[in-house]
Amino acid sequence: MSAPLRVALLGCGTVGSAVLRLLDEQADDLAARIGRPVEVAGVAVRRPDRHPDVPAHLLTTDAHGLVTRPDVDLVVEVIGGIEPVRSLLLAAFEAGRSVVSANKALLADDGGELHAAAAKAGVDLYYEAAVAGAIPLLRPLRESLAGDQLRRVVGIVNGTTNYILSRMAETGHGFTEALAEATELGYAEADPTADVDGFDAAAKAAILASLAFHTSVSAADVYREGISAVTSIDVARAAEIGCTVKLLAICERVAGDGGDSVAVRVHPAMIPTTHPLASVGGAFNAVFVEAEAAGQLMFYGQGAGGDATASAVLGDLVAVARNRVAGVAGPGVTTYAGLPARPIAETPTRYHVSLDVADKPGVLATVAQEFARHGVSIATVRQDGHGDAATLVIVTHSAPDAALSATVTALREMPAVRAVTSILRVEGLS
Repeated sequence: MSAPLRVALLGCGTVGSAVLRLLDEQADDLAARIGRPVEVAGVAVRRPDRHPDVPAHLLTTDAHGLVTRPDVDLVVEVIGGIEPVRSLLLAAFEAGRSVVSANKALLADDGGELHAAAAKAGVDLYYEAAVAGAIPLLRPLRESLAGDQLRRVVGIVNGTTNYILSRMAETGHGFTEALAEATELGYAEADPTADVDGFDAAAKAAILASLAFHTSVSAADVYREGISAVTSIDVARAAEIGCTVKLLAICERVAGDGGDSVAVRVHPAMIPTTHPLASVGGAFNAVFVEAEAAGQLMFYGQGAGGDATASAVLGDLVAVARNRVAGVAGPGVTTYAGLPARPIAETPTRYHVSLDVADKPGVLATVAQEFARHGVSIATVRQDGHGDAATLVIVTHSAPDAALSATVTALREMPAVRAVTSILRVEGLS
């Protein structure tokens, strides 16, 4: 074998330290797979004194100097955030370095610019670890399914929220209690906002949609709702109709009179317990793909964690290192389709609505008329209880989200409706 390929590692937290350890433990295997040995040229961190396990000669606070050093071949970025990472990766591309990143937020915001910079420099930008941890997902979308047309990508891509919703279903607890348990067990951060409010899943959805539909999609194009408003009543109502509640990232190619568009949304939804995603429990992730020729595919596995994410990083590292040895760049990301983003108001969906109503003649007819007035067809309706405890549970057919939302607003103002107690979108029901 000839001279080793030298890697600059940006960040040495949970994932970075796992990458560093695996590079050492698997050095011989990696060299055999790549055709040249791999060495760590340096590790950029903010506080070197917090990394006593890393050889001191590798540590540096000069990240820009590290990625532009002439003896560096590849850059692995596991810092996270937008800046200074964006500037560092652009500098790496300009210096002719291929990059492996796990940075979902940056790729969701500035993926187009980064891909263009990598293409201009003739180098690679790979980021399998940015979505769904160890699950091989992005490269199948980018390469294995490149000859197919994808219609829909639906996934559970945030382990924290999936754990919380799973525990709510298992125990009957509310959101607050389930979040406290997730925090105590280390599944939720001290500040869980990015997870429970859907920001993390929205960034991943933007990346998935961009790859699936050959269209530039940013986080700003993604409709986002978190799970903090999901109640134990919502979860119980779902169980009553044979469903469970999951936070879904939904990416769809939607046909319309003016041509196709891309609808990308993140929100909690009821799905039938027979759906493959319904059985995904705890902190696991899974993504369900629907393609014209390949049909239905599902990817499942560990969605987070140091070793799981490091596995994806090293898989990308092997790929870009092989390209480096061969003197080529891998297939780039295409955005030739240029499909417009479809706003949530125009996106077809279905609602499950629970209403506390006055138990008297004519109420159901009045409620049904309100749905009809907004052009929303009712699929099923049932009444639970009598008198002051009367509840109407309604599941709609598919309709534009704006029409469904307007219907709910009107229902809240009806004298016969004491309260709208539960509203969730429904996916996967026939």
